[in-house]
Amino acid sequence: MHVGLGLTFQNLHDRVTDSDVFRHELGLAARAEDQGFDSVWTPEHHFTGYMMTPNVPQFLSWVAAKTKRIKLGTTVTVLPWQNPVRIAESFLLLDQFSEGRAILGIGRGLGKEEFDGFNVPMGEARKRFREYAECLLAGLETGVMQYDGEYLKQSPVELRPRPYASYNGRVFASAVSPESVKLMASLNVGLMIIAQKPWNRVEEDLQAYRTRFLEVSGGRPAPKPVVVAFVAVNEDAAKAQEMRDKYLVEYARSTSAFYQFGNKEFANIEGYEYYGALAASVEKNGIEKFNNFLADLQIWGRPEEVTEKLRSMVERFDVGSFIIYTQFGDMPFEVGRDNYELFARKVLPQLKDLDVSAAGAGQVSVPA
Repeated sequence: MHVGLGLTFQNLHDRVTDSDVFRHELGLAARAEDQGFDSVWTPEHHFTGYMMTPNVPQFLSWVAAKTKRIKLGTTVTVLPWQNPVRIAESFLLLDQFSEGRAILGIGRGLGKEEFDGFNVPMGEARKRFREYAECLLAGLETGVMQYDGEYLKQSPVELRPRPYASYNGRVFASAVSPESVKLMASLNVGLMIIAQKPWNRVEEDLQAYRTRFLEVSGGRPAPKPVVVAFVAVNEDAAKAQEMRDKYLVEYARSTSAFYQFGNKEFANIEGYEYYGALAASVEKNGIEKFNNFLADLQIWGRPEEVTEKLRSMVERFDVGSFIIYTQFGDMPFEVGRDNYELFARKVLPQLKDLDVSAAGAGQVSVPA
């Protein structure tokens, strides 16, 4: 089974410098290949210490130079914030640097502060995402970008360097709302699951995605999903529980605050109605209850417990690969380093031994 390492580059409370954060997390990235991880991933975020990751392809180029085999992915590149030609150029260049190791994760974005910072109306995001994605995916295959849409008017331009290899099978998209899930199937891309809703709802989304994918692909089964998991592991069960209560909950708080999950105004923004309904639920039940719910969607425990929880997710959702985050919230560097090393030593080998190539309907999500 393919298991990737996710990196957050978080500095939530400025208790350390941004340089300290980068020094620590770059160290984790540089060791990932030797530790046995199959890929390195990071999301795109701007303007705050929630995640300091404004140029993911540049970071992945750094990782490419430090490694030989490891894949390089984004969780995710937010399409409405930037010119799709520039995105294509960045990933074609990353492919040249890494000899075809890039994996493109895409999404439409949710951070209102980021949309405001880029002067992009959130209400245009869904339509912009579809147009940008269609243009980008075609350009990565043909080496030519052209599109005539409502928001994107792109006369034909040739991309250089030309594509190193096809991106077919190595593009994945995050989706939380049911409408986005169906859209990703229509775009013929893999699904990236970032836990923000009850698992029974995730099952429903996966079924809708797989059904839609079969329809648009002419009967070809959907690729297996990539699942993002934040993990707290310790040999002592009580300490693992403490890591959940401290660091997974604090990460959940930061996520709720950054994405404004309590903002009912989302109900009035086209494409974000789902989050308006979520905000009403948060108001009814209380934000701290919701934060604990988000924390409980993640994974913690002794190494054998963490392994079993992840193994059960593989069986339940027919998972093709994991992206594992071991440094998050306000976790001190030494705790994060121990978490990373224990996971790599005790859990990672067990996951990599899982054979997911034949199980279920689809192919393995992340290329080997």
